[in-house]
Amino acid sequence: MIYIKDLMSGLPIFKALSSEVRIQIIELLIRNSSMNLNELASELKLSNGAITMHIKKLEESGIIQINSTVGKHGIQKMCYLNEDKLLVDMRSSEKENLYEVDIEVGHFSNYFATPTCGLATKDSIIGDFDDPRYFADPQRIHAEIIWLTEGYLEYRIPNYLKPNQTFKEIQFSMELSSEAPGYNNHFPSDIYFYLNNVEIGSWTSPGDFGDMRGNFTPDWWPPHLNQYGMLKLIRITNDGSFIDGCRISNITLSHIKLDYKSDLTFRIAIPEHSQNKGGLTIFGKSFGNYSQNLLTRVLYDVHER
Repeated sequence: MIYIKDLMSGLPIFKALSSEVRIQIIELLIRNSSMNLNELASELKLSNGAITMHIKKLEESGIIQINSTVGKHGIQKMCYLNEDKLLVDMRSSEKENLYEVDIEVGHFSNYFATPTCGLATKDSIIGDFDDPRYFADPQRIHAEIIWLTEGYLEYRIPNYLKPNQTFKEIQFSMELSSEAPGYNNHFPSDIYFYLNNVEIGSWTSPGDFGDMRGNFTPDWWPPHLNQYGMLKLIRITNDGSFIDGCRISNITLSHIKLDYKSDLTFRIAIPEHSQNKGGLTIFGKSFGNYSQNLLTRVLYDVHER
């Protein structure tokens, strides 16, 4: 998912989508998963030069990605749809009271993990594969990818509100996937989210993706393991809880009863009651398709004393 927080930052994407030809390219990639430049040019009856110009615009905007592969006639440039969702938050173009916190995925405050499971920094595996004891290793704070089959990861979120301020919305953004032995692009998993032990809702990850190397996955990471996930945005508001703009529950901030003194704990879990226990993987900025950690955004109102 591409999340546009304000309209001005989305200009490159809006410009990329302003062409009927580029919309047709996106539709072709949706139907065919991947196509090379010659195939696209032939399908749209355009010259290679013209199709290259349109592809460059789409690549610069982040909508598609291009990988070079060896084909029958030498090196081919294969085009893939980088994202299948676009979320534009027009409200954030207004001046808001907010703060953001970037939390490295290894900075969890509590956990429970069952194999298959493990952690890795951007340079190496921490300990051994499938040994939950290494989730307590001091090096775990440097982890950039974490995976488990059943259990949870819990993160403490700083509360910077003052006595005259109240919570308006809390957002969490992270790259997630399922956890299959090796990888399996079709491996559904029900991943649940909790704020202060209140169940916010769940999202079903469609798989544990490894068909191509993640944009930021380091070269040493084995090719037979998962490579990237999907970027998800969770919002808890006074109207309900949402993921990528879709309601996942009617839980509101008032149900969680937060104030400026509240501790904030965010839990990502595969609980016992999950129907699809396909595990979870969370990607930090040095793995996957997005150079980001667990991002938290707190919006708040200010009241006169």
